[in-house]
Amino acid sequence: VQLQASGGGLVQAGGSLRLSCAASGRTFTIYAMGWFRQAPGKEREFVADIRWTGASTDYRDSVKGRFTISRDNAKNTVYLQMTSLKPEDAAVYYCAARKGVSYVYEYWGQGTLVTVSS
Repeated sequence: VQLQASGGGLVQAGGSLRLSCAASGRTFTIYAMGWFRQAPGKEREFVADIRWTGASTDYRDSVKGRFTISRDNAKNTVYLQMTSLKPEDAAVYYCAARKGVSYVYEYWGQGTLVTVSS
């Protein structure tokens, strides 16, 4: 499975941005996909996850109500709609995919940079 993330950029605090992650290859092996982020000097952290089928999603507390993860199975693409962005949301965002129920992600895309100006 190959993952291609896009959509990062510069946005003012309070603004919105939508990230996309296109999956290719053996996508039938995907159980769920997620977004992670890593800010300079910090560890990578989980942001959101969505099952490849069904409606189950999961979010880290700090983004609940502001970020929405969704998918388009026909396009093999997962999105992360980010609203009410804060400077602390600035990071390199990575998409990832897992094959099983445990939150172990076997596949990773390249990062896309999100910068939030205050």
